[in-house]
Amino acid sequence: MNTFNPSIGDLQGHLGDQLRRLRLSRDLDQLTLADKAGVSEKALRNLEAGRGSSLSTLLQVLRALDRLDWLDTLAPVAAISPMALLRQRPERRRVSRPRGPRRKAAATK
Repeated sequence: MNTFNPSIGDLQGHLGDQLRRLRLSRDLDQLTLADKAGVSEKALRNLEAGRGSSLSTLLQVLRALDRLDWLDTLAPVAAISPMALLRQRPERRRVSRPRGPRRKAAATK
């Protein structure tokens, strides 16, 4: 897959590969997953092959694989605002100076 400007076909193929690997890691065949997801086996084959599937099919398959959390990675919510970090001023630190007799002795020399 071209990482700089991938085509839609490349992206669909990459997503299909990830879904196929996930299905295989769960030891599921296409027919079993299709039944569990409530989609046709052909729709699942098309999704895994990167041949233009519907968003509905993708969501049903993700739900059946218990991976709806993938959707959270599409647009994560920033816990800390980068702009707020830029607006924060660094804490001022003071230089410590010796106190007491040493300071007086240094001043008299």
